[in-house]
Parts: sequence; C-alpha cells; structure tokens
Amino acid sequence: MKILNVDQIRALDQYTIEHERIAPINLMERAAEAFVDWFVAHFDAKCPVRVFCGLGNNGGDGLAIARLLMQREYEVQTYIVRHAPRESEDFFINHKRLKLLTTPHYIEQESEIPVLRPNEIVIDAILGSGLTRPAEGIIRSVIQAINYSPARVVSVDIASGLFANAPNGHANIIIEPDYTVTFHLPKLAFMQPSNGRYVGEWHCVDIGLSRSFIDRAPTPYFYTTESETRHLQRQRDRFSHKGTFGHALLLAGSYGKIGAAVLAARACLRSGVGLLTLQSPRCGYGILQTAVPEAMCVPDQHERVLTGLTDLEGPALESYSVVGIGPGIGQSPETLAMLQQVLSQVKKPMVLDADALNLLAANRSLLSRLPEQTILTPHPKEFERLTRRWTSDYDKLGILREFAQRQRVVVVLKGAHTAVATPDGTVHFNSTGNPGMSTGGTGDVLTGVLTALLAQGYDPVEAAVLGVFEHGRAGDRAARTRGTMGLTASDLIENLHWSA
Repeated sequence: MKILNVDQIRALDQYTIEHERIAPINLMERAAEAFVDWFVAHFDAKCPVRVFCGLGNNGGDGLAIARLLMQREYEVQTYIVRHAPRESEDFFINHKRLKLLTTPHYIEQESEIPVLRPNEIVIDAILGSGLTRPAEGIIRSVIQAINYSPARVVSVDIASGLFANAPNGHANIIIEPDYTVTFHLPKLAFMQPSNGRYVGEWHCVDIGLSRSFIDRAPTPYFYTTESETRHLQRQRDRFSHKGTFGHALLLAGSYGKIGAAVLAARACLRSGVGLLTLQSPRCGYGILQTAVPEAMCVPDQHERVLTGLTDLEGPALESYSVVGIGPGIGQSPETLAMLQQVLSQVKKPMVLDADALNLLAANRSLLSRLPEQTILTPHPKEFERLTRRWTSDYDKLGILREFAQRQRVVVVLKGAHTAVATPDGTVHFNSTGNPGMSTGGTGDVLTGVLTALLAQGYDPVEAAVLGVFEHGRAGDRAARTRGTMGLTASDLIENLHWSA
C-alpha cells in the first residue's frame, strides 16, 4: 500500500472526479458513507454524538457524517466553528442539506463551546490534511476544550492541527483522538512516533479512489499489509530437503547472555532454515545443546566471549548461506576482533543486530566492509549511534534513507510501524506488532527470523519486509492469549506460524 503526500492525494481526488465523472460532492458523500459504516460498527446508537466542523472540505465531510448518522437514528448535535469569512463550496452544499434535518450550533467565541461529557463521542472534522500552519484563534480554543474533555474522540481523515507530511512545532495545539478514520490511504504522519498521541488507533476506509492513478504515483513510502506479504512467501516443493533451505551460521551470546543466543536460534529454526550452526562462548555450550537440540553447536576458544570463527576459515565459512551476528555478544575487544574477521571474510549479505551494531558505531571504518544488501536491525538509539542525532522524526526518516542508500544496506529501524529502508531509497512501514513486544529478547527473535529467510534464498529486501511483518504478527497472536503486559520473547517464537 502506497503512502502519498498531500499534493498527490489532492491530485488523486481530482483524477477520480474527472475520470469517473463523479461530482466532488458525491465523492464527499462516498467518504462520509465509508466513515459512517465504520462508526456504526464501533459505536452504539445510544451514545450521543457531537460533530465539530470547520469551514473547509473536512468540515463538509463532518456535516455529511452528521446527516447520515441522524438518518441511522443516532442522537447528533453539530457545531460549526466559524474561523474564516468563507466556506468551501462542498461545505456549503452539505450545510444546506443538514439544515433540512436539524439546526447546527455555531461557535465564534469561547463561551459558545459546549461542555462535553464522558458518555459522548466527539467527531473531529475541523481541519483537514492540507493544513500548513498551526491552529489559531477560536479553532485553538475548541481543540483545547475537546482535548480536556472526558469524551471519546474520532478524527475524520486526520486529527485537526496535525500536519500530514511535515513535523509539527512543539507549541502546536492538535486534537488527541482515540481513533482516526482516514480515507483510502494512510498518511506519513501516522508512522511517526512523536505523533502517536495525535493519531490514536487508526483505520483506513476505502472510498473508491482511482487505482490506476495510485499505481502510477511515485513515492518512496509504502505500508506493508497482509496482501503484500502473502505474495512474498514461497511454497515448499514436495521433494525439497534440508539442504534446499540453506545453512545458517549464528554468532551469538556471551557470559550472562546465552539466552539471546537461544532465542535467536529457536526463532531461526522456527522460520524454516534447513540447517543451523550456532557458535557461542564455551560457557554456553551445555545450555545450547540442551535448549536448542536441532542446532549444531560450536564452542568458541574463549570461555566467556566470542573471539573468532572456530574452524571456519576460508571454504568452510563460504559453505554457509548466511551469517547472523550480534545477539548477546557484548563489546569486548576480542569480540570486536571477531567482527573484523567476519567482515573481512564474508562476502554475502548478513544480518547484524545488537552489540554487532554498537561495535560498528564505535568503529565506523568497518561500515565500508559491510557486504551490499546486508540487513541491519537497530532500535532508534543504536541507529543514532551509527549516524547522528535528529531534530524530528522526519529528519530521522531522511537520515535513514540516506544511510541505507549510501551504505547499500537494508536497515530495519525497529519500533511501532518498524521502518525497512532499502538501498534504492524506499521505506516500508510495518502494520503488525503491539506494545507488548517492548521487552527484552524480541529483537533476538527478529534476528533469527531474518537469518532464516536469507538462508532460504529470499532477497534481502523481501526477507526484511516479510520477516518484520511475520515477527509482528506473531506478537499480535501472542498478545491475544497472553495480553500485552505479560508478553515474552519466547511467546513470539511459539506464535510464528508460516502459512505457505
């Protein structure tokens, strides 16, 4: 699913109007109907509804929504915020239609803002996605009143005051909705961590915009859904064997962190690798032989840390399909030497995570040794150490794209809507996962998943997009039975269900 900017969405609307020969007011009616269908499925008609409308097309959506909800026997009161001398043409038409059913309230000063109660639902249709400056005057006062109220809030298309594809200033006043129901395509703003409170739980409703226009529209940003990943996952041939699905080498663990190696190895095996060799310090040998009996274990020469590739020089190392390195390895000088050895000998894409990334950040000259298409899986702090501090989430996004292009690597920047940045400059935001995955070890699981997919011959970009999606979906499955508070990394492994 593509993520388009405001100008492209405006052009998409116009293209749909011209090529479907549909009047703009009828396209607005289609959007309002889609919103109302979602609303009716989520809120009972016993809940009083308060619709706040601006004077533009977002307000026109709100007026149409109010009329349609009244026709479905909801108790609706509509408030029009008079913040400008003129209204849009489609607002004017829907204003006339609504007045055939009810008399809206008008807000020009603070004393006219209603008191909102806990049992009420506010529909925010004040400002739309074309906003380019902070909310001011009476709109600012209305937004503050809604935010301070105990009512539940649903924003139409985008929260009033939120910029769709640019950073908001710290002083901006923005609606803080419980839900956002957006039209046809997600907004880039929805993917940014700093906007979480201004988006809430968001949903995308189809309003029948032109598919051909969307297909041709250029964008570096995509949103990964199940329909995309279904096409990525490969079917297995009946006559395949363990050699068909690759041989992975995992370099993981150190004294006190052998659990990271266990998690990565179990996830790798659960994700379809044919053969797995796991090298860790000698202190972990007995643990790993017991906890991961399906893996072949190679003890390092050192008791507590990884120091080198044991008996894996030259052709022996080349026999592996992929090398995954990082979970729990620590940052000792001996381990740095091992990383240098790996980067000097491995010429195929790898997976680097955790302390492997921290060692890269502390020794940036090693970045030039990374094989092209290698997958890096940093969380934001690790990525900051690899690059520089950013001034906003949009600045971070620019740094992410530039880094992936310059280094010719795939970067999996972890978090809500994990961003997969590719060497060609595209970014794929993920749609799965939940806050319960914010716990130790889930990153080790992801390393195992990605290592397994690379071993099976998946293209690194496809492996990253598919692996991140299935990792998040495993977390969602686990949350349904465990809840988010009690989720553990091991729960994710048990919920990795590959359907192909």
